[in-house]
Amino acid sequence: MSVDSLAGRRVLVTGAAGGVGAAVAVAAARAGAAAVVLSDRRQDDLSALAAEVEAVGARAVTIGADLSAERAVVGLAKDALQATGGIDVLVNSAGVHERAMAADTATDRLTSELWNVVMAVNLTAPWLLMRELAPAMRDTGGGTVVNIASQLGIVGTERSPAYTTSKAGLIQLTRSAAVDLAPLGIRCNCVAPGAIETAMTNRIFAAAPDPGAARADALSTYLIKRFGDVGDVARAVCFLASDASSWTTGSCLVVDGGQTAWR
Repeated sequence: MSVDSLAGRRVLVTGAAGGVGAAVAVAAARAGAAAVVLSDRRQDDLSALAAEVEAVGARAVTIGADLSAERAVVGLAKDALQATGGIDVLVNSAGVHERAMAADTATDRLTSELWNVVMAVNLTAPWLLMRELAPAMRDTGGGTVVNIASQLGIVGTERSPAYTTSKAGLIQLTRSAAVDLAPLGIRCNCVAPGAIETAMTNRIFAAAPDPGAARADALSTYLIKRFGDVGDVARAVCFLASDASSWTTGSCLVVDGGQTAWR
């Protein structure tokens, strides 16, 4: 068995209908996970992914949850534990970006409504899931948490005050949770991807006055001259979730083609 195996582990992935979340779910199944809980606001969109996960050999459980509502997040944790008997790996992958939801999102024009939605999904929901699942992880000998942050939690960018703030907060939440949860046998780390080829990224570029120019300008900031693919993130997540990183907690693994190294 390889050190990066997830053999026998029960994994919960939020935002599983999205590109990164779906890739993480399949990668976890391929790494030997016994069960993968797939959660998304759009539960109907999870059926094909569930079939793919089960074809690889893991049990798939789908749970719909709107992570902008605390009651739904708490309910997700309860339902996931009931369905699997325990969660060993939590991957907080769900995320929203104001630029994918509105045309004008500069700091001086962003609405309170959008700000609150972004914070609820990107920052509050991961904290709630860690809070709700930590006792069960402790009782079964520990576990791992991997939060999907962003390199935009490290550097700023235009028209993204809520997203960048939420992701910076998620990086810091990861560090603080690592300190608090270490005595329970729980490791907490995060991945900070750069631009990944996903539907959300494409919507952001498409909203620009000149989408082609926007993509070219963004690409020019990367040392490795391509945008990331979902597999780049999924492999990083599985590393942090597995025993291959057994002496790593409170860390942020930047997967961004070298962008933050020089920008």
